[in-house]
Amino acid sequence: MVIENNKEKKGVIHSEDSMMDLEKPSEVESLVMLIFELAKKGQTLDVPFIVGETNIQEVHELWGTPDKSSELTMATYEDYVSKSTAIGYRTNSVFDIRSNGVSVQQIYLNDIKTIKGKADEIRSYQDDEVNQIILVYNVTSTYQLKWVLPKPTENNPNPSVDHISVVTDVKTGIVQENPAISKMSLEEKIGQMIFAGIQGTDLSEETKRLISTDKVGGIIFFKDNLKEANQTVALLNVIKSESNKEKFPLFLGVDQEGGRITRLPGLSRLPTNEEIGKQNDPSYSYSIGAHLGEQLNAFGFNIDFAPVLDVNSNPKNPVIGDRSFGNNPNIVSELGIQTMQGIQSQNVISVVKHFPGHGDTAEDSHKELPVIRKSLEELNKLELIPFKNALEDGADVVMVAHILLPKIDPNFPSSMSHEIITGILREQMQFDGVIMTDDMTMNAILGNYKIDQAAVEAVKAGNDIVLIAHDYTNVKKTIEAIVRAVKDGEISEESINESVNRILSLKEKYNLANEKVDEVDLQQLNKDIEKLLRK
Repeated sequence: MVIENNKEKKGVIHSEDSMMDLEKPSEVESLVMLIFELAKKGQTLDVPFIVGETNIQEVHELWGTPDKSSELTMATYEDYVSKSTAIGYRTNSVFDIRSNGVSVQQIYLNDIKTIKGKADEIRSYQDDEVNQIILVYNVTSTYQLKWVLPKPTENNPNPSVDHISVVTDVKTGIVQENPAISKMSLEEKIGQMIFAGIQGTDLSEETKRLISTDKVGGIIFFKDNLKEANQTVALLNVIKSESNKEKFPLFLGVDQEGGRITRLPGLSRLPTNEEIGKQNDPSYSYSIGAHLGEQLNAFGFNIDFAPVLDVNSNPKNPVIGDRSFGNNPNIVSELGIQTMQGIQSQNVISVVKHFPGHGDTAEDSHKELPVIRKSLEELNKLELIPFKNALEDGADVVMVAHILLPKIDPNFPSSMSHEIITGILREQMQFDGVIMTDDMTMNAILGNYKIDQAAVEAVKAGNDIVLIAHDYTNVKKTIEAIVRAVKDGEISEESINESVNRILSLKEKYNLANEKVDEVDLQQLNKDIEKLLRK
């Protein structure tokens, strides 16, 4: 759809109308409010197109050939320099309109915050040329308005806007299938749904096969893989080189929670979540999260399996304990969300865990299958509170625990339960991000199921990613079983496509690109920890 080039047409703002003297605060406020109102209609200043309704042929007919075209993994962007506009499209449909006109660039960070308040989400982006923050406002159930600015610094705490973006987004309910999916084989799609562990401290033939043959979507690393800083960076760099031969970048993940769950070598100890909970300072929790993200960035990881959102309500719990922020669900919510957002602020994906709550177990799911005899009503009063709040505040990924809740599903543990994953997390809590299992090689699963059977049930239940942390044979069995289940009609290929779409959208959101790291400055990271702990 194209709006006619007529100043009188509702919602179309032309340059002679939008170029204002912005010295008066009231005029800045009017412009900001106007941008928000236009965004609610899928529009932006000076652009006669509507996000989600215009196709790229209509853009070409009206504006002609773009000055520049950029093919990204997930989309194509065309720049019209004289229009101060970039148009993003997938499968011919415009999903993103970016504007960097003069009037937009005279708006400052504090203007946006003062006029429209806290953003629904704050993201960050950094490469060799820019270091930016992105304020995301969900203006309707269909559209997001993003304000992109240089990251504030001591010298420039109130930067001006670089550009704005009006976009339809998976998280706002518009699900557009990535065009790459139609070109993928079934095996490639299912590979993206696998998060695999590896053996050793260097690139083995097995790891090469995971990347080049099995096309896995992500790799998880443990202490056995990460002996010292230079070796860790070298391992990740060579894996990234191998991954660069493939269509999509890898998730590279690690459990870096702080406290006793610390995988990265050479770093000073960060406090446990229990210690953070006792301080009960949200800004401190955010700073801890930001530093966790900084640590992962420094080594070259892009996904942190943290924070823990379990409410530690059972003192006999052998696995959560000091990994929890405490036994008060409101404190766990606030501090956990701040940690999550701190991690995200460093352009690192945060995985909240262990849904629907591992805090009231007396068993360790690494060793056996815990049982929680609570109803959904009881879970809603305690365990689910932090997860509900985190979903509202921008959680991207939820990890599901291996727990049997017989009052909800007497047949399957939560990680394999359609009632819990699809019924509660997807439908009742309306989460449309990525859902993944905890490690399916834990004894809670392998002590009761064969890996291939468990993996198929996990996908049928609604998981987008199956985590297989140990043994290459388990990965092969998992992929083969899911492929067979699709071919036999037990799992629909449509549901596989939906999962892959969520995965690729998340990789695009965080601009994953297999960028290599030269070296880690452990001294500076540890100085940052010391400074943080003195606060």
